[in-house]
Amino acid sequence: MALNGSRLNDLIGSRICHDLISPLGAIGNGVELLTMSGTSTAPEISLIAESVENANARIRFFRIAFGAASGLSQIGNAEVRSVLADLYRGNRIRVDWRITEDTLRIEAKLAFLVIQCFESAMPWGGKVAVTRNGDDWNIYGSADRMKIEPELWNLATDPSKGNDIAASNVHFALLSPTSEAANCKIKTATNGNSISVSF
Repeated sequence: MALNGSRLNDLIGSRICHDLISPLGAIGNGVELLTMSGTSTAPEISLIAESVENANARIRFFRIAFGAASGLSQIGNAEVRSVLADLYRGNRIRVDWRITEDTLRIEAKLAFLVIQCFESAMPWGGKVAVTRNGDDWNIYGSADRMKIEPELWNLATDPSKGNDIAASNVHFALLSPTSEAANCKIKTATNGNSISVSF
């Protein structure tokens, strides 16, 4: 069976994340060894360690959001919670994953893309809650100040208008094809300083 563009993009995302995890892990191990040996306690080492932790957390998030997710493959709830906890620890955005069971990887992928869209809409911080009732998902975000760009959120239901989208907003353009792959229809609603996304 021929691979379509969307599937190839997913595989590329998975490959890039997979290849970056190992060198980041090696750097982290090296920093840990330096710290344990007492040969270096300079602030630079702490900065490197913190940067590696942040990069690892972001790569793990990207692996779910941009990586391959097909069929009925599942992702463990513990893994999802771990990724979100590591990425948003000390962050201005708080993500409350209220789901307690394992989920289909394609649905987790769509949820992570939506969360990243909320990141774009919350440059000053905010709260995101992820819930599911049966097969119905809802992701709700609110903040004192939000940067809502309707032309980006409209891509969730009308991807044809995303020809000139910037790379920094590619997650918006991926909402529609990912929802199709998950066999669901995505809906968005904005109300002042809040956004609700359901699928």
